[in-house]
Amino acid sequence: MTDTKSVADAVVSTFNDHDEAAIRALYAENAVFEAPGDVHVEGADACTEYVMVWQRAFPDATLTVHNQVIAGDTAVHEFTFDGTQTDTLSSPGGDIPATNRRVTGRGTEIIRVEDGKIVSFHLYFDQVQVLTQLGLMPEPATA
Repeated sequence: MTDTKSVADAVVSTFNDHDEAAIRALYAENAVFEAPGDVHVEGADACTEYVMVWQRAFPDATLTVHNQVIAGDTAVHEFTFDGTQTDTLSSPGGDIPATNRRVTGRGTEIIRVEDGKIVSFHLYFDQVQVLTQLGLMPEPATA
């Protein structure tokens, strides 16, 4: 059996390696993935596809974990996502054509593990920050 920390570490390493098969292997068949934009997908294939949408749109994407907390079957990461959008990003609001802009954003992910596999993955990030950096929203006014 793989422990929670090992699975949480593998979430980051497989993302940074852009290894679809390894990402898929992390998820249980009954896994649930939730993300901003009312994203709710179920099943290992659907969870993997959500990750791969970002991987395809940002082929140089990396996650850097700044804080990791492990408590029993749950891991929490505070992270920074960095990448350049060179392909279409499919989003709940529709497809976003490549902007060739770099995005750097902070986020949090809460991962629950059973029997060495992810059964629940909740991702939180600032959609406005991402859309602004992609040039799709105006910069916030300064005081």
